[in-house]
Amino acid sequence: MSNLSQSLSLRSRSVRRWWLRDVVGSVDHGEVVARVRAEGGWNGHYAFMTLMSGGIAILGLLLSSPAVVIGAMLISPLMGPIVALGFALATFDSEEIYRSLVALGLGIVLAVGFSVLIVLVSPLQTVTAEIAARTRPNLFDLLVALFSGLAGAYSMVRGRHGAIVGVAIATALMPPLATIGFGIATANGTVFAGAGLLFLTNLMVIALASAIMARLYGFGHTLSPEQTRLQATLIAITFLGLGIPLGLALKQIAWEAVASRQASETIKNQFGDDARIADLQINFAAQPVVVTATVLTPRVVADAERNAGKRLIAALGQPVRLEIDQLRVGSGDADKSQVSAARNASVNLAPARLAEKLALAGGVGIEDVLIDADHRRAVVRAAPLGSADLASFRELETRIAASEPNWKVEIVPPLLALPPISFDREGELDAAGAEAAAVAGWAARRLGLPVTLSGGTPALRETTAKALGLPDESVTMRSGGAALTIEWSAPSAP
Repeated sequence: MSNLSQSLSLRSRSVRRWWLRDVVGSVDHGEVVARVRAEGGWNGHYAFMTLMSGGIAILGLLLSSPAVVIGAMLISPLMGPIVALGFALATFDSEEIYRSLVALGLGIVLAVGFSVLIVLVSPLQTVTAEIAARTRPNLFDLLVALFSGLAGAYSMVRGRHGAIVGVAIATALMPPLATIGFGIATANGTVFAGAGLLFLTNLMVIALASAIMARLYGFGHTLSPEQTRLQATLIAITFLGLGIPLGLALKQIAWEAVASRQASETIKNQFGDDARIADLQINFAAQPVVVTATVLTPRVVADAERNAGKRLIAALGQPVRLEIDQLRVGSGDADKSQVSAARNASVNLAPARLAEKLALAGGVGIEDVLIDADHRRAVVRAAPLGSADLASFRELETRIAASEPNWKVEIVPPLLALPPISFDREGELDAAGAEAAAVAGWAARRLGLPVTLSGGTPALRETTAKALGLPDESVTMRSGGAALTIEWSAPSAP
């Protein structure tokens, strides 16, 4: 054991000498520091490109177009101040830390502010799949940020910095920034908070990864001006400020990873070895946590959902709603190809399940349901269903959307009479009136039709129009009788 320890110690010292002599010694530290400082400050080019990148990013998110979002990354200048911050932390340069934070902070304000303006004037204000994907940090987001920070610092050290590394860093930061702007513009606290946490987590990981890489390449306090005790304390506080939120985010990410593994194992234990989990989705943001799984099994297990649900609640220590879809397939060597084909087609199982729900709710055939798997959007134009009114169809849409949290679900109702609007004695919408206005506004948006408000006082018509939440051009107001009525605008009136 002693000989082994001595051997390992010798090898370790040998590797260290090689690293310091052949790797660190080959780096022109002064030139790298000068280049980092030159690219990490605030200037007109940085401001303009940040505005353009933020604008393209928010448009890509609103259109749910990954290609447009990637286009925004090609021009984003965020790499400079982020890597500069990491190098400043590594060299304990308080002046450069302040300078890079100012540039980064102003860039954040520009990107978020421009995104807010675009969303406010845009007719598209729906939470798309691309926006929803930027509202919760997960392990893969963290890894993207980590590798981006390491690549950014390495490219600066080796003088190979360029657009590709900048794209990697921007990918982790610019879409969350644009999503923050969307959350502010639409007053959506969930989107704002989720995107803010993702941005902060990615920013901290990239900055700390850059600092670690810089230290490995020999960038230390000797490359910065002499620091006072106060400056050193402020730098230590900066490290602490980055580390605490990152630690909390890592704790949540680690818990979600463990929960995902426990969910998979718990569900699989309800079936035999010849069963496979084809699709597993977990919505950690829901209360309770929603777990949806599709299992390929040669035998249907009657109590699998109930038994697995109880065990999963006990394992996670919090309420869980579990839904298991069992798809029966053959077993044995003769049926392995069938199981393999079903597993390869597992991405189509969730859309098929959703199509069945919407077809039943809309009273139409499955072939009449529009499924956009790329954008995770499902639409059905419903047929009249007995005495069902517009409120009934809206409730059906709400329930199906809640059961499929990763999809945007839309039910286009039949052209039915709009519900009457009621008011209290003060001329304000009462509870029933507010609900009726919400239903009418929803139906008008789904059908794409204008409405007409007739009668009542001008104040009542204004109050109702505002409650509908429709564009001004979609609402016509006319004087008439004492009572206010709402109808479809001609010639589309039922």
